[in-house]
Amino acid sequence: MAAPSIQEISTQLESSNLRDRMVALASLRNVPAEDAVPLIKKVLDDESLQLRSMAIFALGIKQTAECYSILVRTLETDPDYGIRADAAGALGYLGDIRAFEPLVRSFYEDTDWLVRFSAAVSLGNLKDPRAREVLISALDSEEVVIQQAAIAAIGEIKDIESVDQILRFAQADDWLVRQRLAEALGNLPTPKSISALKYLEKDSHHHVSEAARISLKRLEEASN
Repeated sequence: MAAPSIQEISTQLESSNLRDRMVALASLRNVPAEDAVPLIKKVLDDESLQLRSMAIFALGIKQTAECYSILVRTLETDPDYGIRADAAGALGYLGDIRAFEPLVRSFYEDTDWLVRFSAAVSLGNLKDPRAREVLISALDSEEVVIQQAAIAAIGEIKDIESVDQILRFAQADDWLVRQRLAEALGNLPTPKSISALKYLEKDSHHHVSEAARISLKRLEEASN
């Protein structure tokens, strides 16, 4: 069966049937960004939050010059916290370093934890060392998932100076926090990282011990 044409997808995106619009949006997967983005824009204000979420995500993947400004505007102004969180996540995929300031602002100013979580994850994806201060403050969040995101992002930006701050999570109650720590330490080659990983290798949770083993191997290979 032949793939639908751009015109067919465009028409289907205007269908009154939500399923038709979702299928049309999904079929843009193999369409070049320059052709896909004008069509994605058609459903950015759709009545369906699910379709809008898909469209925002698509803008992080189908990268053209205008995606950045659309995503920042959505992050800063959309009334729905889920859509703002999607925009924060898509900015991480986009990888445009200009997103650093909007993401930091959202982390500090947005009232919803999901948006702040997405912002922390995306700051890690940008791999900008300037994120250190925000991520250190995120470690003190009351939301465990934000702590997880911050630990992972500190590993992503390879911030060796923050090793001491994240080591306090080696005995965290939540095994996912300990797993994120084990993964992050694999990007932070210090003697303290190695001794912490040897400790985490004996963790009672399989995922944590396995992550620690992999990170130890990575550090060992990097030092040879």
